[in-house]
Amino acid sequence: MKPFTLLFSLLLVASSLYAQQPDPKDILRRMEDKSRGESAEMTMKMTVVRPRFTREMKMKSWSKGQQYSLVLLQEPVRDKGTVFLKRQKEIWNYVPSVDRMIKLPPSMMSQSWMGSDFSNDDLVRESSVINDYTHQILRSETKEGLDCWVIEMLPKPGSTVVYSKVVVWVSKADYYHLRTENYGDKGELVSTMIMSDIKKLGNRTLPSRMELTPMDKKGHKTIMVYEAAQFDASIAESFFSVQNLKNIR
Repeated sequence: MKPFTLLFSLLLVASSLYAQQPDPKDILRRMEDKSRGESAEMTMKMTVVRPRFTREMKMKSWSKGQQYSLVLLQEPVRDKGTVFLKRQKEIWNYVPSVDRMIKLPPSMMSQSWMGSDFSNDDLVRESSVINDYTHQILRSETKEGLDCWVIEMLPKPGSTVVYSKVVVWVSKADYYHLRTENYGDKGELVSTMIMSDIKKLGNRTLPSRMELTPMDKKGHKTIMVYEAAQFDASIAESFFSVQNLKNIR
């Protein structure tokens, strides 16, 4: 084979392989759409596990696209009625015991949410998986018996992102989010989040159990179980207003 012909053939193969490589941003967008839809209303139970105790919380959440989300605590009694709201770029917290509305600054996004291993950002999702990161497919790998893309996400300059790097496992067949690894400023693994127990939630099939484990705290973990869900129902933007926080039940 002549050198020019060989080079041309290699370029065709390389071009074909590149064309077959999916867009990681599109994969993550499909993953988000799968788990959130246009809107979502969910009932959840959170279990905070510590070496000396276990604590449970029950809550409801509502979301509309990427810009609006709200979390209402229902149990335990002492926290009942506490509300966290994301409205575009603003994060609010209503505490009924003192009848006080608090606007959370960006510096509080990395702090623990209600004593759990989740951060405020994890619950209200101030940062955007799509818009606040650059994305790269690292490899393929099997998780939960499913073939997955492994995608590296690096925060864009100026974005309000807690971690220096996030690695996500997304199943190829159904775009299930199955695992996340969060890394700190020194490249160390800070926490892992494993999603499992795939089942029917509303009109969708999704992982219903999420277990977050911090790497530097032995015996600590937080488990979130989705008990019920409804997707793509009509929710007005006015539902996510600061004025409405006291009325949420």
